[in-house]
Amino acid sequence: MSHAEVGSRLASIKHVVLVLSGKGGVGKSSCTVQLALSLVGQGQRVGVLDIDLCGPSIPRMLGLEGRQIHQASAGWVPVFADPSKRLACMSIGFLLPSKDASVVWRGPKKNAMIKQFLADVYWGDLDYLLIDTPPGTSDEHLAAVEYLQEWSPDGAVVVTTPQAVALADVKKEIDFCRKVGLPILGLVENMSGFVCPHCAECTNVFSTGGGEGLARHAGIPFLGRAPIDPALVMLLEQEDKTLVPSANGPAAAGQEQERTASIVETYQRCQLSKLFAEIARRLTEGVAQQQQQQQQTADTMYS
Repeated sequence: MSHAEVGSRLASIKHVVLVLSGKGGVGKSSCTVQLALSLVGQGQRVGVLDIDLCGPSIPRMLGLEGRQIHQASAGWVPVFADPSKRLACMSIGFLLPSKDASVVWRGPKKNAMIKQFLADVYWGDLDYLLIDTPPGTSDEHLAAVEYLQEWSPDGAVVVTTPQAVALADVKKEIDFCRKVGLPILGLVENMSGFVCPHCAECTNVFSTGGGEGLARHAGIPFLGRAPIDPALVMLLEQEDKTLVPSANGPAAAGQEQERTASIVETYQRCQLSKLFAEIARRLTEGVAQQQQQQQQTADTMYS
């Protein structure tokens, strides 16, 4: 696989954003999914590339478990999550024999898989490609950055939770981005409180404000904070994504839950969709500013 093959795939994608976190369990994949759904809700065409090879959770969250990818003359065709085909997904989860099958690979084979995803997936025209990464700063991250660097990815969104133990690891992720020259588009403070399903009051279970403080200290944009919302947890956990989730649990016997067309529409009924719509808006503004700065730098160099 050559750099030219990767470039031919990226040529039809306007913006490439990596979603990173130095800490596992901070809800990075759920943030990736919510960013994707929010961008689609704002009229964008979005692809999600899941390179968390040992823990591919994106297919389950989007309700695509058990689906198969197809080989066309142009390459691998991603799996679409909505009838309008505005949200596409690619994950190793679509290539495994079962959802319980493990990936027991060493670094070189992981890197080869990521390179193949970048070179062989036919996304078509996309406004945004979101790359969901595993926690840490290891092989998968280096492989993705190496093969994307020549085409100047827009940057990274860093996800953390408010408590100090998560912030300490996320500082390492920020340092990683700076060492490899990957711009940081902003930081999201996830699990910033818990929304009661009965009274809608938000309780700061893990404290709050740590992510915003880190962003200020590191000199990077703060995109926003999002609490734990039981309605979102139910939506991502249930197999039928067309059911509008209730934070109070399943519908009573004999009572049907409301159905909508796709997860894109179902998500808009969750309270968190309003918060992530604002986070997505700030992200698109940051991407536009980043592009403008790159253009100004290029103009200065060649003037």
